[in-house]
Amino acid sequence: MSTFEKSSWGWQISQMQQRVLQWWEWQVSRFNSNLPEASLPDWLTSPLLWRVVQIVFWAIAILLIVWTGWQIWQRLRPYIHSLGTQIDRATKATTTSGRELSVADWLQRSQKFQSAGNYQEACRCLYFAMLQRLNDREIVPLEFSRTDGEYLRLIQQLPQPQPYRILLDTHQRLFFGKGEASRAVFEQCQQAYREIEVL
Repeated sequence: MSTFEKSSWGWQISQMQQRVLQWWEWQVSRFNSNLPEASLPDWLTSPLLWRVVQIVFWAIAILLIVWTGWQIWQRLRPYIHSLGTQIDRATKATTTSGRELSVADWLQRSQKFQSAGNYQEACRCLYFAMLQRLNDREIVPLEFSRTDGEYLRLIQQLPQPQPYRILLDTHQRLFFGKGEASRAVFEQCQQAYREIEVL
């Protein structure tokens, strides 16, 4: 059994047109009851006129929607900018009291998160420890504007890129994909980091 629309915009507009016409005829007949029945001029009942009225109505409706959207955007823009700034600060959380966190600081944070069962943040700290280590050894300068893909291209030139790739892929999967951090994922990242330390 197929379903039918109970109502549509076209039907509602035609109903409104009919009501307006009936109202007009009633008004005319009420005030001119002594005169022969008056009807609307042909040009006023023309389908072309009603099509033009519909087009004008929808054009005004669309302009109002666009204007309202623009006004909302103007009002929310400072909040969106503020939120973006907060996200940037969180991403650039490598500073404590104006100094960069050292590799040891990142590893210590990783252990704290691992002890608390927060494997996602523990893996993230190992990722930042790896980036700081690459920066300290002047292999790849640390730049927060770089994506994981850009870092991946840069580490491909290293003699043994696999442990770096594990940390980069895990970070991308956990923070930009739908991956979940578990103890096993953390242990895999920790093993990759240990391999990086001996390189």
